[in-house]
Amino acid sequence: MRSILVTSLMLGGILATPAMAADAQGWLQRLSQAESKQSFQGTFVYERNGSLSTHSIWRQVEPGGTVRERLLQLDGPPQEMLRVNGQAQCVNGPIASVVVDEQAWPAHGLDARQIEQWYELSLRGESRVAGRSAVVLGLVPRDQHRYGVQLYVDKETGLPLKSLLVNDRGELLERFQFTQLDTAAMQPTAVLQPSTQCAPVRVVKARTPSAESWRSEWLPPGFNLSAVTRQRSPLSTDSVDCLVYDDGLARFSVFLEPLHDAAVADARNQLGPTVAVSRRLTTDDGDVMVTVVGEIPLGTAERVAMSMRTGDVHATP
Repeated sequence: MRSILVTSLMLGGILATPAMAADAQGWLQRLSQAESKQSFQGTFVYERNGSLSTHSIWRQVEPGGTVRERLLQLDGPPQEMLRVNGQAQCVNGPIASVVVDEQAWPAHGLDARQIEQWYELSLRGESRVAGRSAVVLGLVPRDQHRYGVQLYVDKETGLPLKSLLVNDRGELLERFQFTQLDTAAMQPTAVLQPSTQCAPVRVVKARTPSAESWRSEWLPPGFNLSAVTRQRSPLSTDSVDCLVYDDGLARFSVFLEPLHDAAVADARNQLGPTVAVSRRLTTDDGDVMVTVVGEIPLGTAERVAMSMRTGDVHATP
């Protein structure tokens, strides 16, 4: 991917310099701060795997700093979510009914210096999105274990107007893009109230990462354990452990669920940038299905799944 993106920069007459890298770092930090300070209302499109959906979003930053956000899908199956300070309060439609309390838009708390260890950060010039002037940032991964990102940052507010996720062949995996954005007015209270179909979610409290019984013998460079949860399986009375890893921008989760069905087999799937790799392991306490889910390359997810260990453990042939 590096050669593709560097070539595109050269064709555009833009070459990254130390000064431009510093400017890009400043824009990334501004984007992170704007996410928690700027109220707005807008409409955006989301594209993945050739499927396109349209959404409305209302976000209000209240005087005490509380951030209320409501999302509503405008086409396809009805979906709605209300979040307060990044945490889901209610959902409807085909959205998970159990939500980990650390979920938030990836821009929250971005650390540009940490990200630059694993991505080459540069300014790519300027553009317009939804009728607004934007600065274009490029994040090129320094290895094959993460995807490249293009961010279009609103020059006035620092909000993300558009983002593109691409693989190592330069193919588009995911697009997020505002088509309309209004940052001028406070949001009416009514639009921030969920509908009667929005069902409360059961939030699983994330525990502080510590020495757990499960561990990974290999992780992609830069990814660290950031959260550990345990919740009831939707299919049985067993508990499912979840380990969450991130590199400051990308994130993946490892689910560990006891198995009682001998017919369950290994699987690997990809939908746009999101992969799901399941691998059956045999432990002293019985078989366990290890499932890695996240926006990382398929080969990386498979290697993580193969590296999970607890005591004496070995893969089922």
